[in-house]
Amino acid sequence: ILAETLGHPEREFTLAELGRRTDTSGPVVHREVGRLVDSAVLRDRYEGRNRLVSANADHPLFALMRDLIAATYGPVPVLRELFDGIDGVEELLIYGSWAARRSGESGEFPNDLDVLVVGETPRRTLSGIAAEAGDKLDLPVNITRIVPVDWNSEDPSPFVSTIRSRPLVDVRSGEILA
Repeated sequence: ILAETLGHPEREFTLAELGRRTDTSGPVVHREVGRLVDSAVLRDRYEGRNRLVSANADHPLFALMRDLIAATYGPVPVLRELFDGIDGVEELLIYGSWAARRSGESGEFPNDLDVLVVGETPRRTLSGIAAEAGDKLDLPVNITRIVPVDWNSEDPSPFVSTIRSRPLVDVRSGEILA
């Protein structure tokens, strides 16, 4: 429940939807949501007969809880698992707004996830992984592949220069690269 709500702080969920997404029974969802609302981790409101809940971004521990959830449930472990055993991947990095938020830059929650694969993995394989990751994360996943010679070039393209100048998250280690 925390992973779903804190992982998507801009969304509101019905209790039934949380039950489906977490494969948890209605009474358990109701009880746990009640506890989280009582502790101000979640907010709730009613729309007709539906109880809608969302993350409380004003909670003093929100950022820490969100980071913990992201590290244990979010894009890094999901991508690590999906790329396990995939040939032709020399480096696997998250870049863009998600990496920036993970490194501590303020801003809105990312609308998508940008992934960079340095290697020779076939685009068809990467497309399948992007679709599966998007389904698991409920977030569009964009995977860009760069061949190692272009990534390691002394005279990189503007795209590579821009990516290198911004925060990156190494998917395999979980480390933030500055």
